[in-house]
Amino acid sequence: MTIPDFTLETAIHARGLMRVAGVDEVGRGPLAGPVTAAAVILDPANIPPGLNDSKKLTQPAREALFDVIMDCAVVSVAHATVEEIDRHNILRASHIAMMRAVAALMPTPDHLLIDGNMIPDGNKLPCDAVIKGDGRSLSIAAASIIAKVTRDRLMVDLAQQHPGYGWESNAGYPSKSHVSALKDLGVTPHHRRSFRPVHNILCPEKP
Repeated sequence: MTIPDFTLETAIHARGLMRVAGVDEVGRGPLAGPVTAAAVILDPANIPPGLNDSKKLTQPAREALFDVIMDCAVVSVAHATVEEIDRHNILRASHIAMMRAVAALMPTPDHLLIDGNMIPDGNKLPCDAVIKGDGRSLSIAAASIIAKVTRDRLMVDLAQQHPGYGWESNAGYPSKSHVSALKDLGVTPHHRRSFRPVHNILCPEKP
């Protein structure tokens, strides 16, 4: 199993660019809730042990690492709203969230390592797109953890306002119980109307 390391960051540091930010997002697939991005600049002398792609960690491990990362790294989190997802598309909204997270980092990073195969529109900083970056770069892995925990907590809060959809456990993803509740309870303001299961309920096909 591949685990992330600090190779990419070290190579960039060797060029004199010391503030390297890993950037990742979470929440492209859900039917409800925002897409959330995080940007993290790790301290090379104080890298938390156990960093990995958030999807490969248990919830307790993510929660514990979240607190450690927040204490020892430079961190920023940002969202793109459901309205922005529906207005643009989920890929563009993901990039908007990423760029908001980068813009909020203080100090400004010297270089970005962005998870995926695309550089977001509007980026003006030196950067590399890193395919499956959360499994290759410790900085991106840290960003994946921050984004995942932040968004999961947000969905737990929204679940209390809109009970019945199971967002506290499915985080808005299209689980069977979520799709069933969507049909039974209807569409909330937090559902993505451009996503087919939601669109089909709002605009049923005529026989």
